Amino acid sequence: MKKFAKILVVTIMLATIVGACFAFTACNKNVAEAVKVIDIELTEEDYAFCLNKNDTELLAKANEFLAGIKADGTLDNIINSYFNGTATFTYTNPANKNGCLIVATNAYFPPFEYYSGDKFTGVDMQIAKLLADYLEKPLYIVDTDFDAVMIEVQNGTADIGMAGITVNEERQKTLNFTDSYYTSAQVIIVKEGDTTFDNCTTVEGIEAILKQQNKSYVIGTQSGTTGYMYSYGDEDFEYDGFTNLTTTGYTTGALAVKDLSNGKINAVIIDKQPALMIANSTNSLIK
Repeated sequence: MKKFAKILVVTIMLATIVGACFAFTACNKNVAEAVKVIDIELTEEDYAFCLNKNDTELLAKANEFLAGIKADGTLDNIINSYFNGTATFTYTNPANKNGCLIVATNAYFPPFEYYSGDKFTGVDMQIAKLLADYLEKPLYIVDTDFDAVMIEVQNGTADIGMAGITVNEERQKTLNFTDSYYTSAQVIIVKEGDTTFDNCTTVEGIEAILKQQNKSYVIGTQSGTTGYMYSYGDEDFEYDGFTNLTTTGYTTGALAVKDLSNGKINAVIIDKQPALMIANSTNSLIK
C-alpha cells in the first residue's frame, strides 16, 4: 500500500471472516496447500464510489463528506483499523428501504466489505454508515455480485455503489465517481511451494513468465474486477492481457484462492489487501 501501513493480520477478525465468508471447512486438509502472495504490485488504481449520472446532488454531498473525513483523519483511522485488526464496526439493515441511502456492494471483498456473522462490516461499509449519518438518512445495504453493483446504480435501484471499485474512463461514461479514497494494486497469489516467481523483482519479470505459459496454465480472478481485466485483457483499461493462458472468473476472490489451494488452478490475481487477508485465512485452516 502506498498510502497506508502494510500490515498482515491473522486475528480473531480473520477467523470470523473465514467462518462467515470463505467456507473452507469443507476442504480436505490433506489435499489443500498453503498459498503465498508475491509482493510485487502489478497495477496501480484508485478506488472511488460510483453514482448515477443524473444524481449530481448526491455526488457533491458525497465529495464534501469525503473531504471532511480525509481532513480530520477519520478515513485513515477506519482503513488502518481493518488492516491492524482493531475494527469493531458491524451493521444490520433496517426492516425496509423506505427513506434509506441504498448502497450496493459485493460483501465478499475483505477488508472493504464482508460479513461478520450475519452483519455487514468493512472499510466501505463503515464509510457508508457515516455517509448516511451525514445525509441524515438510514442506511440500507444491498449485497449483490460485483458485476451487478454498477448496474444497480445505473438503473437507479441503488443510490451509490461501494465495493472497492476502480475508476476508469469506460466506467465514467455511464457513471459518476466520487473523489478517490484509496489507492490499490493487483498482485498474484500462488501455492506456497511454487517457486515460479521467486526470483522476480519487477512487474516486467512476472509478466515475462506469464507470457511463457500456455492454455493449460489457469489464472483465477473475480469476475468484472480489475484483476480479471488485467489477466484477460481489456482495451478500455489498456491491459493487453495474457491470451496465451487461460483466465477463469469467479464470483469471489476467496473461491478462486480455494481452487488454487486445492490444485485446480495455477494462480490468482486480485487486489492486494484482500489477497493478503484471504491468503492468511486460507493458510490458518491448513497449517
